[in-house]
Amino acid sequence: MLFGKRKRIVKRILIVEDEPLVAFDNETMVADAGYTVVATVDEYKDALEAIDSELEALPPSGDDDEEERGIDLILTDITLAGDRTGYDVARAATERGIPVLFVTASPPQDAEALALGYLLKPYQERTLRAALKAVDRTLSGEQAKVPEGLVLFPPPPAG
Repeated sequence: MLFGKRKRIVKRILIVEDEPLVAFDNETMVADAGYTVVATVDEYKDALEAIDSELEALPPSGDDDEEERGIDLILTDITLAGDRTGYDVARAATERGIPVLFVTASPPQDAEALALGYLLKPYQERTLRAALKAVDRTLSGEQAKVPEGLVLFPPPPAG
């Protein structure tokens, strides 16, 4: 692709965040960056409902007439409302084949098997945009320029 625009892999994002102002800011920044926000929720139960609802609604492969559905990426904080955490969201997402990026103030522990990486809070809109672009490139198998505050885990070994 010499002059064309690269096709995005990440288009539809679920936001899981328990701080209302941060959730609102993330939703606005993600939408302003041209992504579809599937939902913004603050606890595990609601995240799981959104995930399962989107997966159940997926049209048969190759049916382009249907409304676009599914979730391409989950942005989740680690501390959530209720008694479950972002780790639980990441486990459920991983089981369903949905990539996860933690957005948190503290680096997650032992999260390499659950997520692509993490973005440290606080961050500005340009950092979030750059992080989403880096995640998209990584999921495409390309090299990504990683902005400050974003840590991408190495992919698991093949085989």
